[in-house]
Amino acid sequence: RLYLFEVFKGLWLTSQHFFSNMIKHLARQLGFTRIEKGAVTFQYPEERRPFSPRYRSRHRLRTREDGSLRCVACMMCETACPPRCIYIVAGEHPDPNIEKFPTRFDIDLGVCVFCGFCVEACPEDAIRMDTGIVEIAAYTRKEMIYHIEDLLK
Repeated sequence: RLYLFEVFKGLWLTSQHFFSNMIKHLARQLGFTRIEKGAVTFQYPEERRPFSPRYRSRHRLRTREDGSLRCVACMMCETACPPRCIYIVAGEHPDPNIEKFPTRFDIDLGVCVFCGFCVEACPEDAIRMDTGIVEIAAYTRKEMIYHIEDLLK
């Protein structure tokens, strides 16, 4: 007895959305309006939904014009990371103008919460989260750890 009113309220709301979208689609098809468009369902595997420019996807490392890594192993991204999923080992750089570089740069995406603090903390703009790759899946936990070579692709 008590939930009957809520069921009808839900049916009313659903039918309201259905008919308003149907009218908008019909008006657009018949040429009455060009501005307002009804809700559209994306057919996922074939058709991808457009992402916001601020969307944070898989990480990538940037390189300089000469092809070397921009990262100077300052450990700022490793320090700023809340789940501690970034692991960096620094080494001496052969160029005297650059103090050090990462000999090892690993990100465990199985632990990462995609907060973007590593991108904000980087003073060299060496790490970005703008690849647009959202299908991050693996069969084992070891496959979720991305190394320098994977991050440069």
